[in-house]
Order: sequence, then C-alpha cells, then structure tokens
Amino acid sequence: MLCVYIVLCSDDSFYIGVTNDVERRVWEHNEGIDTGCYTFKRRPVRLMYASEFPDAMSAIDWEKRIKRWSREKKQALIDGDWKRIKALTHRVMPMRQR
Repeated sequence: MLCVYIVLCSDDSFYIGVTNDVERRVWEHNEGIDTGCYTFKRRPVRLMYASEFPDAMSAIDWEKRIKRWSREKKQALIDGDWKRIKALTHRVMPMRQR
C-alpha cells in the first residue's frame, strides 16, 4: 500500500510526496535525513493530508495531479472540501496580457 501525503513546511509551503510509511517519512523530513530534499531547510514539517492507494501507478498519478494544483485547491483537499475543489476546478482563469 502506498500513500500520497502533503506536509506543511515551516515557510508555509507545501511538499507532496509518495511513501509506503507516512509516519517514518515525516520523521525523516523532520530529522533532515536527506540534505538535498526540498524540506531540509524548511523544517519542521507537519503532516496535513494522507491518502492510501493500492498500487504505485495510482499513487504516482494522484501525486502528479495535485502537485499541479493551486495552493488554494491543495488547501481545499487538506480541508476535505470537495465542493470547493470542484468550484476551483471549473473556475475560468483570466487570460494573461501579452
């Protein structure tokens, strides 16, 4: 079983990852095991969301999908607010000026 997780970093940014052991992975982030990891200079981190998947393909697909989301949409996911996620998905974004 794999898990997609979101941690809140000390600089108020989100980090999203996949693991087979969420508790161990959050501990590793907080201990600074990997000095090259995004979270290394943004410790401590706090687990905000986790969702289990039966296979690697499903977990990786979900991870990639939510990494592309806006911060507002990620927060809605953390809050479990599916109405807001749907509204944010269907919101029309203004065209950029050229």
